[in-house]
Amino acid sequence: MNDSPAVRTRRLLDEAKYLTLATVSPDGTPWSAVLQYAWLAEPLRLLFGSAVQSRHSRDIAVRPQVSGTLFTAKTGGGLTAVDGAQFSGTCTELRDEDVERFHSSFYDAVLPDPQDRARWTLPSSQLAPPAPHRLYVIEVERWWLVDTSTWEEDRIDRRVEVSPVDLAGQLSVIPSARASQNSDS
Repeated sequence: MNDSPAVRTRRLLDEAKYLTLATVSPDGTPWSAVLQYAWLAEPLRLLFGSAVQSRHSRDIAVRPQVSGTLFTAKTGGGLTAVDGAQFSGTCTELRDEDVERFHSSFYDAVLPDPQDRARWTLPSSQLAPPAPHRLYVIEVERWWLVDTSTWEEDRIDRRVEVSPVDLAGQLSVIPSARASQNSDS
């Protein structure tokens, strides 16, 4: 896989359906949750929805530092068919005005089928206090890609850090992996 870090990142963000979010409770107990997400390019941010009483939401309210992963795997090709990223950052509830701003793009991403979107989309009013659900944003501070090139050479599992600042401006101009998949069919 010889694509640039920005191209690989764009493909991962477009093709991975879920991220795994890791949080830590006030008493130090770790937790992970699998969540659907949408992403924003400049700066790199990840959006997800969750109930305020979920364990990860309670953890975030007290300790907003999070980490996580996302990956894709194609059938066939063995280990070289897998690509992934790890990240760390700060997670907070979206402010009311940002819920309005990102509501449609969030649901368009997590519910691409119009019928599903019509059935399952919560109105903005149900994503703000005192409602039991919220939209959250992760401000990605560090981003790592699986180092697929060295694995093929020496079978040592490594990560390559890519600055989210360096990705800014590149992700939005790289064609969507979803668009190219749709044009191939």
